[in-house]
Parts: sequence; structure tokens; C-alpha cells
Amino acid sequence: MLAERLRWLLEQGVLERREYSAKPPRHEYALTPKGLEQVELLMVMVRWGDRWTAGEAGPPVLYRHHACGRTAHVEPHCPECGEPMGPADIDVLPGPGAAA
Repeated sequence: MLAERLRWLLEQGVLERREYSAKPPRHEYALTPKGLEQVELLMVMVRWGDRWTAGEAGPPVLYRHHACGRTAHVEPHCPECGEPMGPADIDVLPGPGAAA
């Protein structure tokens, strides 16, 4: 089952196989840019879980920002103006790929 899932992640371009030793041949699996972007999605989902299911003890995992060294949570912001983007702050519009 695990080999099947690994193969699927490779086929989808989420992971790539890299050789790190020639003798003996050994490989590691690393996230591709597509896989790294998926981590952003998971971090937003973790924020929801921390808020609604963590309990009295608090969140099981913290995220420390490399640039400032502080722990923080993930919060979507507008790339244009920098303001937070929550459900009440956006409109959903048809995009260029929407059916006519």
C-alpha cells in the first residue's frame, strides 16, 4: 500500500526521487515545488484543527518563522495590499477557466 502511494505521489509530481549515494545506490524522496505548495494548504488546515480540536493543552505543533524567529500561525493575506483574507473579505468570481 505504501509503495503504491509513493508511486502515485511521484507520478503526480508532488515528490521527486533523488540519489544521494552511488555506492551503494541510495535514494531519498523530496518535495517538488508542487509538493511544497501543498504544505501551505496543510498548514492552513492545521490552524483550523488547532483552533477547534487542540483542547486545553494547546496545539501539538508550532511553526517558527525563519526570518524573525517567532512562532506564528498561517493566515491568508492579499498579495496586493497585505490585508488578511477571510471568508467575509472576498468575493468568489468566475475565472478564465470557468465554462462559458
